[in-house]
Amino acid sequence: MAAASALTTAEWQARAATHRERVQRWTQPRRERRSRGEVHPVYDFLFQYYHFPAGRLETWHPGPDELLVDSPEARERFAGPVYQATEGVIRRNAAALSAAGRAALGQVAHVLRSTQDRPANFGCYGMHEWAMVYGGHDVRHAEIAPLRLPQAQVDEFVESRPVACSHFDAFRFFAPAAKPLNRVGLEWSTRHDTEQPGCIHANMDLYRWAFTSMPWIGSDLLWCCFELAVELRVLDMQAGPYDLRAIGFDPVQVETPAGRDEYQRRQRELSVRAIALRARLITAVGAIA
Repeated sequence: MAAASALTTAEWQARAATHRERVQRWTQPRRERRSRGEVHPVYDFLFQYYHFPAGRLETWHPGPDELLVDSPEARERFAGPVYQATEGVIRRNAAALSAAGRAALGQVAHVLRSTQDRPANFGCYGMHEWAMVYGGHDVRHAEIAPLRLPQAQVDEFVESRPVACSHFDAFRFFAPAAKPLNRVGLEWSTRHDTEQPGCIHANMDLYRWAFTSMPWIGSDLLWCCFELAVELRVLDMQAGPYDLRAIGFDPVQVETPAGRDEYQRRQRELSVRAIALRARLITAVGAIA
C-alpha cells in the first residue's frame, strides 16, 4: 500500500463536495422521478437492484491510504468506531471491524479473485434480456419501453442462437421455457463458481462489491465502480429487445451480425476497465479482510 498522506480539512471538504456533486447527477434525477412516480427503465436498475442508499453513495470517505488532519470538522464527520483520532490525524480503525464483517469482506475478496482468474467469455451477446421475455413472459418495461420486434421474432432469435449466460442473477429471471435453452448450468448455491470477467453483469456487480466494502475502500473507488456500472447497464439495455429510442438509446441490434460485432467490441472495452477496477478492489479489500 502507498505511504499514507494527511488531507487538511479544506482538502477533504473539497474532495467531498466534488464527490457529492458528481454523484448527485444520478441521485437527484432518481429522487425526482420517485417523487413523480416515474421509472427510468435503464438507470433506475442501479438503485432498485443494487440496494445502496443514495445518501450513502453521496457521502465521501477517504481512500485506504489517506489520513485526515485532526480537526473538529473531521471529528464530527468521521466518527468512531470506524475512525479514530490519534497523534494529530484521523485514520480508520480496523479493530472496529467485527468478525462477521471481516468474514463478509473475505467472501467479497474470494469472489473477486476467483472471477478475475477465470477466462473471459465474450460470446453471450446480451441474450439474457431476450430470454427473459421469451414467449411473452414478464415484459417488464412494456408501458415505457415496448418490444422493438414482434414477439414471434424475439422468440425465433432466442431459439436460433446458443444462450450462454454465466450469471445466476440474470439467469434466474429467464422465462421458464427459456431456462432449458441455457448452455451453462446455474444454481443459487454455486452462483459464484461461473462468474467470469467478460460478463457484463459480473462487471456491473463490481459496484455491489464496492459498496459492500464501504467505507474501508474509499469513495473514489466506489464512484469508479458505479460509473462503470452505468455504462454496462446502458449496453445491457441497448442490446435487449426493448425499444428505447424515445428516451435516447439507439438499439444494438444483436439479432444481426453487425450488432453482435458492436456488442462484443463494447463488451471487451468495458471488460478491460472492469479488470483494472477488480484488481484495485482485490488490493483494497484484501488489505483488511
